[in-house]
Amino acid sequence: MARPKKTEGKRVKKIDVRFTAEEYALVEKLEAALGLSKTDLVRNRLLRDAGHTIINAKEMIKALDGIGAELGRAGNNINQLARYANVLNKKGLLSPVIFDRFNLLFEQYIANQKTLDTTLRTAIRLLNKP
Repeated sequence: MARPKKTEGKRVKKIDVRFTAEEYALVEKLEAALGLSKTDLVRNRLLRDAGHTIINAKEMIKALDGIGAELGRAGNNINQLARYANVLNKKGLLSPVIFDRFNLLFEQYIANQKTLDTTLRTAIRLLNKP
């Protein structure tokens, strides 16, 4: 009696991969250490958390560029507001509206800094993931 033929989940597509001698030696070392076949090693590594391990460089660069530009604009606005506040303060004309505007810009600046920090930390974690 033969095993029944698989109808679902049957693997019918094949990908050929070429390795350097050093890369292949590493694959063989992993195969021996983990007790998995080369096929299972490649399949598991490629498909396990595939969405998390591959970084879309274009998207990341675009996001970092946008955040950097926004940080630059916010920094310029904060500097201009601080200069204006100093001029008004010397003349005794400093209004609470200036403080409110400064606080709003500074909150936006801090939020952008946090976004940048989070993005960079995520990228670093993904790049260092074994």
